[in-house]
Amino acid sequence: MLDPKTLEDFGAKMSALLANSPAKDIEKNAKAVMSGLLGKLDLVTREEFDVQAEVLARTRQKLKELEARVDALEKARQA
Repeated sequence: MLDPKTLEDFGAKMSALLANSPAKDIEKNAKAVMSGLLGKLDLVTREEFDVQAEVLARTRQKLKELEARVDALEKARQA
């Protein structure tokens, strides 16, 4: 049967080998490329989107109120 220390050493060596492998470099490069591409897309966070949605909802409500006032003033002027 294998000694647990030998298995640990083997595992550590395999981890070190994988960490220094070209696959790890490819993963790093792919992440860098994706980050660069996503950075250029002019995306917003969910929080920013939600804030702007609230601003838009308040603006629409204010617009409805102002349209109602204008209609009331026009009717009063015509009368």
